[in-house]
Amino acid sequence: MLRLMIGAAMISFSGVFVKLVSVGPTTSAFYRCLVGGVVLAVLIIAKGERLLRSGKAMLGLFIAAVFFTLDLGVWHQSILYIGPGMSTLLANSQVFILGFIGLVFLGDRFRWEFAISIPMGFAGLALMILPDWSAQTDSYHVGIALALLTAVFYSGYLLSLRRVRHKSVGESASADLALVSLFSAALLAPAVLTTGESLAVPSLTDAGLLAAYGVVSQVVGWVLISSSLGRMPASRVGLVLLLQPLLAFVWDVLFFGRGLTILEVAGGLVTLTAIYLGARR
Repeated sequence: MLRLMIGAAMISFSGVFVKLVSVGPTTSAFYRCLVGGVVLAVLIIAKGERLLRSGKAMLGLFIAAVFFTLDLGVWHQSILYIGPGMSTLLANSQVFILGFIGLVFLGDRFRWEFAISIPMGFAGLALMILPDWSAQTDSYHVGIALALLTAVFYSGYLLSLRRVRHKSVGESASADLALVSLFSAALLAPAVLTTGESLAVPSLTDAGLLAAYGVVSQVVGWVLISSSLGRMPASRVGLVLLLQPLLAFVWDVLFFGRGLTILEVAGGLVTLTAIYLGARR
């Protein structure tokens, strides 16, 4: 439980790092994957574990990396438009997408919690987004759309990785994460140049923040979460992982002075409850 809570808390800082660094959103995504992938690969090799996989598994991990690259790219941009709190909460609506895909295409059993969570989730999001929609800027509208698109790409990433893991029982999950990270970094490098950004890091402060981002979010946070998953009931895991979007909102308020309305607080609580119900199995 302690490892899971610390891991969820650590990945909740992801949006904070993206907001603090003075590089572009694609550049910060590149360094998160590069630093995380290199650190994981070094740790795996140091432990004497196998890093490379068979050709079919490598292809599956590359497909997962494509989704992860798109996920990080649009999510980082949404953070700059609407802040880490709202963008992280909307990205976690992937729970509903995965639930729907599992129900329709993967033969998952229908659950009353899922049937309730969908309309509850939409109601919560409506409370947070719609009241001030017409008064908000175009960048805010784009940020909301990008955060919801993040949920789509995040779902694709999780489904792709799930398929690889399902077919490779006994292989190292950390090695898979290392390969996905390195593949994503390779995809993000040319994307940085096509978006007009630069791979140059302007200061030592930015270099430290980007290194911390890769280690905290891509390595330590997910290693702690992964190592605790098999030892806890899934319902409790789903509840504890809600610390990520909840704390992301807290950091947004504390570090960046984000104001909150009563409707946003109510909508956030309703949405978190819906996400928990959707992920409860």
